[in-house]
Amino acid sequence: MSSAQTPLLVTHSGGFHCDDALAYAVLRLALGLGEAGLDHRLVRTRDSTIIEGASIAFDVGLVHDPEAGRFDHHQRGAPTRDDGLPFSAAGLVWQRYGTDAVRALLAGQGEAALTLAPQIAAHIDESIIRRVDAIDNGVGPRDDGLGLGALVGDFNFPWDSPDFGNGPAEDAAFQEASTLCEAVLRRRVGMVRAKLMGEAAVLEAYAVGDDQRLLVMDRKLPWRSVCFRQGWPVLYAIYPVPNGNWMVDSMPPEPGSFEQRLPLPESWAGLQGEPLVAASGIGDAVFVHARRFIGSARSRDGALAMARAAMTIGGA
Repeated sequence: MSSAQTPLLVTHSGGFHCDDALAYAVLRLALGLGEAGLDHRLVRTRDSTIIEGASIAFDVGLVHDPEAGRFDHHQRGAPTRDDGLPFSAAGLVWQRYGTDAVRALLAGQGEAALTLAPQIAAHIDESIIRRVDAIDNGVGPRDDGLGLGALVGDFNFPWDSPDFGNGPAEDAAFQEASTLCEAVLRRRVGMVRAKLMGEAAVLEAYAVGDDQRLLVMDRKLPWRSVCFRQGWPVLYAIYPVPNGNWMVDSMPPEPGSFEQRLPLPESWAGLQGEPLVAASGIGDAVFVHARRFIGSARSRDGALAMARAAMTIGGA
């Protein structure tokens, strides 16, 4: 690619924040860019001539015009969200490129995953981008020491570092911080995708069940939130775990509760192996926790038998 064709991305020089480091990560993902200096140029400057010649300028330039590739939020009359929250550079870039960035992170995971890109992008916006917007504009709670903003801030050189004010060193630190932001996005997108696809699988599993009190799945899925949201009368979830056993997992009465709608029988509490087999009458029963919220058997049929026996004993 010739220099005339190489995209020029420009942001401000000097100290950086989470919003510009995150915005750069989003742009690289959405535009399919790799390392600066290979398939694009990154210049950190406040020189207006260079800013005007940028393919995309973010967090600098005093202009917000997505069609022209301008994403600054420092100017008078800068855009805000519908609820009045001011955008940061990350919010403005995410508004335009967030879904594209998510699609890039979902590449190779199948069409079903790709169709979730807008939904995942909205989740990321709500859970991460809005917080960056608020912190960067000084209208939200201060970031704690383990928040993304604080971690990115630590990439800036302290006042007594020999690299403080050293442009090339600060540029390299900025790119390191942006790499951290990309890793966070990559992990969060993966977790949200898994959650959404898992919840869809829970809906399918419940739809084919023959007892509304039981949720039988062919793997462990994020099931509790779906049950609460759907208002299902589930008492136990049945699913396999990697050691080959099948779990009987009790449903809590409300989100966050450590209680159960129907605890496993008191006569089974804390038993394992032969004592549990004798108490339950189920030949492959393995264990029941002393607090009666979970138990297991060596087979699907055994776990179902435990759940049904527990419902009978509990009068469900």
